[in-house]
Amino acid sequence: MAKITKDTLIADCLKINPNSAEILMSVGMHCLGCAMAHGETVGEAVFVHGNDLDALLEKLNEGIED
Repeated sequence: MAKITKDTLIADCLKINPNSAEILMSVGMHCLGCAMAHGETVGEAVFVHGNDLDALLEKLNEGIED
């Protein structure tokens, strides 16, 4: 399965890891339903919301099989 990186689109992130919506919302990214969010990458969202990219990527990739 694909790995989530800073260049992964939010829409793809939601498909890759079924738990990603809960993870993203837990760090303040509550705009997942926004049309703009689906064209935005994880890295761009982290920049806008001021989160720790490495820590978030680690959480998003937990439990995803290679």
